[in-house]
Amino acid sequence: MSKLPEKVSNAWFTRKGPVIFTTVDEKGMPNAIYATCVNKWGEDKIVIADNYFDKTRKNILQGSKGSVLFMTEANKAYQLKGTIEYHQEGEIFQNMKKWNPIKHPGNAAAVLVVEEVYSGAEKLL
Repeated sequence: MSKLPEKVSNAWFTRKGPVIFTTVDEKGMPNAIYATCVNKWGEDKIVIADNYFDKTRKNILQGSKGSVLFMTEANKAYQLKGTIEYHQEGEIFQNMKKWNPIKHPGNAAAVLVVEEVYSGAEKLL
């Protein structure tokens, strides 16, 4: 468990547009999706609501690592990489149900546990 650098944690709250959430399948083929229903959890986790996952869910359940890429209002990009947890119950799942729009199913909470952070080629964590 690694705490996000403060500047990245602050940048999260100035992000614009959807994030790009990437997983890989068992053959190493990447799959990237846009995700708008996202939130930060604690000091090292990004939660993505599984509203309509298909390939993404399959990849997660097969043990995929992943990444989240986001842009800030100042057009600064950050990429967070790590392992992925999948919660269909419990505290993180219940929290996701509170902020995920009711029009979406909120099937589960995918949680990126941040292990590495980049801004461009610069490694921040």
